[in-house]
Amino acid sequence: MLETTMAAIRPLDEQAMAAAADVQRRLTKPAGSLGVLEDLSVRLAGLAGACPPPLPEPAAVAVFAGDHGVHAQGVTPWPQEVTAQMIGNFLAGGAVVNAFARQAGATVTVVDVGVATPPAPVEAPPSGASTAGAAGPRLVEANVRRGTRDLSVTAALTRDEARAAVETGIRVAGELVDAGAAVLLTGDMGIGNTTPAAALIAAFAGADPAAVTGRGTGVDDQTYQRKIEVVRTALRRHEPDPADPLGVLATVGGLEHAALAGLILGAAARRVPVLLDGVIAGSAALAAAAFVPSATDAMVAGHRSVEPGATVALRRLGLTPLVDLGLRLGEGTGALLALPVVAGAVRVLHEVATFDSAGVAEK
Repeated sequence: MLETTMAAIRPLDEQAMAAAADVQRRLTKPAGSLGVLEDLSVRLAGLAGACPPPLPEPAAVAVFAGDHGVHAQGVTPWPQEVTAQMIGNFLAGGAVVNAFARQAGATVTVVDVGVATPPAPVEAPPSGASTAGAAGPRLVEANVRRGTRDLSVTAALTRDEARAAVETGIRVAGELVDAGAAVLLTGDMGIGNTTPAAALIAAFAGADPAAVTGRGTGVDDQTYQRKIEVVRTALRRHEPDPADPLGVLATVGGLEHAALAGLILGAAARRVPVLLDGVIAGSAALAAAAFVPSATDAMVAGHRSVEPGATVALRRLGLTPLVDLGLRLGEGTGALLALPVVAGAVRVLHEVATFDSAGVAEK
């Protein structure tokens, strides 16, 4: 499945992009006045092979969840069982991602790709939570293994396990697109998952661990320094080769990171845009780009996380984040907040009049 998906990813359609750029020049506004939104609309036309491209609706968030053996190194004060408990919260509709998804009319699919314990029981939605709009969250049980091994001691995954996680993401992308999704949004949940994210970004970007490791959920100085050293130790031990993305994911990645890389590849193969969330998505996007460089054509950076590795990853990918709100929650929250911006960029090509059609004089 991985090789077939990689082979299906094609470059942007230059003819559609030229048509979209021409339309942008003739719309009733000064040329370039919409800034990066104009470039985004042109790229999305090239991805779809049509001008105007389809509106990015309906939208589907895929939240991949996994646990991490590196948790044993004390890289976070949060207990590992919170991962499973938060899955229960997602399914009950009580998390921030649920609130933002209801606002955006997006569906939420939670994928257990590597949670250490079975998800917590689903409780009733919190009082006052609206259930109108998008369908309720659903759970996909696709557990590859009950959490990764400790990446600072041994490889986090075998190559077969990493491949299984990547192919889970590809499969979920296909299912969501087949169900009608016109844009996919990345989400993640996993206590300790910013540690493998930092290791992945350092490996793919050739960056120093101190430059890409952040405080995650807000750790103290002592824990932060320990986290940096854990990432540094893992990179020294495994010497991951960025030319071997599956090997990098296996040695220093996480199951949700690998699955997100698969989701991105699956979206690119289906020529559907994928709206990236924060640092976990950024690390997965680097892996996807290492598999197929032109997969970046399908990526849209929803926001800039305060995690330093996120900025390094986006710079490496050549992506400009659409919003910068100081977020570091994950779950897909930043991507959901950026969704109306993406929709607006596309809607301009659909609905704004040209100077000729509106009878407006040009300069």
